[in-house]
Amino acid sequence: MSVRPDRIERLRDALDRRLGSVVTIAEAVRRRHNASAILRSCECFGVHEVHLVTGSFRPSKGATRGAERWLEIQRHRTVTPCIEGLKARGFRVYVADLSDDAHTPETLPVDQPVAVLFGSEFTGVTDEARAAADGAVCVPMRGLTESLNVSVAAACLLQRVTERRRQAIGRAGDLAPARREAALAEWLEREEFARLGMAARTT
Repeated sequence: MSVRPDRIERLRDALDRRLGSVVTIAEAVRRRHNASAILRSCECFGVHEVHLVTGSFRPSKGATRGAERWLEIQRHRTVTPCIEGLKARGFRVYVADLSDDAHTPETLPVDQPVAVLFGSEFTGVTDEARAAADGAVCVPMRGLTESLNVSVAAACLLQRVTERRRQAIGRAGDLAPARREAALAEWLEREEFARLGMAARTT
């Protein structure tokens, strides 16, 4: 494998800042652009694991900018097993919802692993997701338009929640060493594959 040493170091640095203790769930986000933008925000803020509760999904390259290549993406047909699986791993799960008792990004508990679930653009999170979750979280709004595009809401929430989680654990990232090494191996293989493909196209 001939990935440059400086590139390998950059990948390692990114993995050192990755959070395994903040997870995102996208439930029935129907517009491809929105789901793709959520993936991009996850990668930008160092969220490593994303769960998609949806049918077939193909990222929009313009929206993701290739971010899906650096994420651990899991797919589910229904939401309850997804939530129950995360709870069994020690996560609290919160739905992004405008309920009266919803946390803000500043009050959301981050003393243990946390998952945030984003629902459909049209109907929000499902009743099934609400029933299975530990609570709700929303972005405070001060204007007359009391709603945000789901991908914008995800970016607003994830930026603050990831930073607060890093403050709580006292370091930049907490991805388990085995997961870091597995991700690095996968990334390096992808880098080499891309290099070989580029070489083939230019010869």
